[in-house]
Amino acid sequence: MTFSPADHTAMRSALALAAQAVGLSEPNPRVGCVITSADGRVLGQGHTQQAGGPHAEVMALRDAAERGHEVRGATAYVTLEPCSHHGRTPPCCDALIAAGLARVVAAVQDPNPLVAGEGAARLRAAGIAVDMDLLADESRELNIGFFSRMRRKRPWVRLKSAVSLDGRTALENGRSQWITGEAARTDGHLFRKRAGAILTGVGTVLEDNPRLDVRLAETAHQPLRVIVDSRLDTPSNARILEPPGAVLIYAAAPDKAQREALRAKGAEIALAPGAHGKVDLASLLTDLAQRGINELHVEAGHKLSGSFVREGLVDEFLIYQAPKLLGAGQGLASFGPIEALDDALALRFVSIERLGDDLRLIARPPGREHF
Repeated sequence: MTFSPADHTAMRSALALAAQAVGLSEPNPRVGCVITSADGRVLGQGHTQQAGGPHAEVMALRDAAERGHEVRGATAYVTLEPCSHHGRTPPCCDALIAAGLARVVAAVQDPNPLVAGEGAARLRAAGIAVDMDLLADESRELNIGFFSRMRRKRPWVRLKSAVSLDGRTALENGRSQWITGEAARTDGHLFRKRAGAILTGVGTVLEDNPRLDVRLAETAHQPLRVIVDSRLDTPSNARILEPPGAVLIYAAAPDKAQREALRAKGAEIALAPGAHGKVDLASLLTDLAQRGINELHVEAGHKLSGSFVREGLVDEFLIYQAPKLLGAGQGLASFGPIEALDDALALRFVSIERLGDDLRLIARPPGREHF
């Protein structure tokens, strides 16, 4: 299919709308929709709302109606194939059929097995022309966690760290605030906003007592806060247990009294026992996917980060690097040792951007480009 410049323009507008659903639509994908007339005028537009709320197509149809526009014979540009199943809301393809649209352009097929081509098939059966794969990579990237959860049954794991030029995340005494500047810290909260859950280890809870919420960016939804705590050593007065947002603690062999104390503070305790009395991280990811978590944002110490790296569970490294030398101190992730450079974990830079005096580096292992 050859798409026109007008097709590209409308789909890019739909992608910009979809980005507005970040921090709002979880666990649903971020979807935007633009409806245009035959001469290219925008009749209506919208994006996915909170779970249980209207999807992008319905929002665009409502917008067109509020503007007093007739959409019969129009074209809808949608960043993900319209759904064909009854979930919290009716199928979007039915709404488009009822509205009498002539054409639907979808950026990419929905990876949800409940849809996966069925939405396009139903639209075509109703006499609507359907064209697919316009700016597909951009749509997948925006919903990389949703694609991961649908296809791999696990979230997209993003490991974030702030490091010095010599790769230190903290001084020898454990102090790490602040290695990077304000611009980098604000950007880090924008990535927290993307996530369905933010994870850390009990070591970080004990040493830094973080809140681990989204504060430096506006968001309609606070991510679930997750603690890996094999023996339930999290203090009941830890700041991470305070509002806003829910807290989930994964343990291996918890003390019953401590379990009840943490539950009294509102935390949920889940068991994921692994080898040597530790939490099984792969099982943890499977469980989070079943809870609807698309993107998991990991901000942990070098030991837990090393475990994620060693087990091949990191899909993306989000590194903020400051132009500082700290000398002796803690590294990004403790794993290995490896005996040859050929055994090193090879990564591919996805982007490099300057934020104030710091750099933001995003890198992925081979094969993790997209799903």
